[in-house]
Amino acid sequence: MSTNTVIDVDGLDVTYGDFRAVKGLSFQIERGELYALLGTNGAGKTSTLEVVEGHRKATAGTVRVLGSDPGDRAAVRPRVGIMLQESGFAPDLTAAESTRLVGRLSGREDSVDRVLDLVDLAHKADTRVGQLSGGEKRRLDFATAVYGSPELLFLDEPTTGLDIQSRDALWEVVHRLREDGTTVVLTTHYLEEAQQRADRVGLMHQGTFRHQGTVSELTRSLPAGIRFSLPPGAPTPPAASVAQGDGTYAIETFELQQDLKQLLDWAHTHGIELDGLSAAPTRLDDVFRAIGADSTAS
Repeated sequence: MSTNTVIDVDGLDVTYGDFRAVKGLSFQIERGELYALLGTNGAGKTSTLEVVEGHRKATAGTVRVLGSDPGDRAAVRPRVGIMLQESGFAPDLTAAESTRLVGRLSGREDSVDRVLDLVDLAHKADTRVGQLSGGEKRRLDFATAVYGSPELLFLDEPTTGLDIQSRDALWEVVHRLREDGTTVVLTTHYLEEAQQRADRVGLMHQGTFRHQGTVSELTRSLPAGIRFSLPPGAPTPPAASVAQGDGTYAIETFELQQDLKQLLDWAHTHGIELDGLSAAPTRLDDVFRAIGADSTAS
């Protein structure tokens, strides 16, 4: 484990009775990375995170977080911020009291006023949590997670329930934390967030990684797609084109620019207009869907 490795997971197993939820999982996350841990339903992602966050013991394997056992709360907790899907704040406490309480429990130093202002909740400081809207509660979750600018930040579905402005503001804070060296582990169902923001992605399926790497590496594992229609009486299109049941044609390609140019040159030569032409590179959600399709087929 290098000095830049913040999370080191080696051969992790998590079992529940006879069910093996996580199977020999190994990965590392380096300092300053934004790593997206994604998974299909029942993939073992939550079990993995619970171990890494120190909430569950591993059945087998080793896990080190910031050089320590994640179960060593005294060593790890002051350096780690966690934003869960649901915080469980006491509804009778105010936003300021909740922030102060979690801040003290974390062992980090910060200003409650500064943190609430960071998430645009300064005007709600004296409002009881039970009176906050769903979006305001999520912003409070985020405020308590970033209290004291932790070295490692877990964000579990951080933008669920937030409007566009609040999402943008959250990611701006994350960007500033990363500039200061904070490492971020993201879990999200909004795959476009992972595609836009993650340095690397770990995509779990049935207890282990199906893919791991940069977004570019993952999306290169599947072909891009070109779709178009032809007018009646048009000549046969280039050989790579496959007729679809709805009368359109499709080209699946790992050389999108080259094959698109070939198609456009063919259309120009024959004076043909390609109706409904679309050309799209592979996206992260395509990779995700392909895993689900493979699972159904098997």
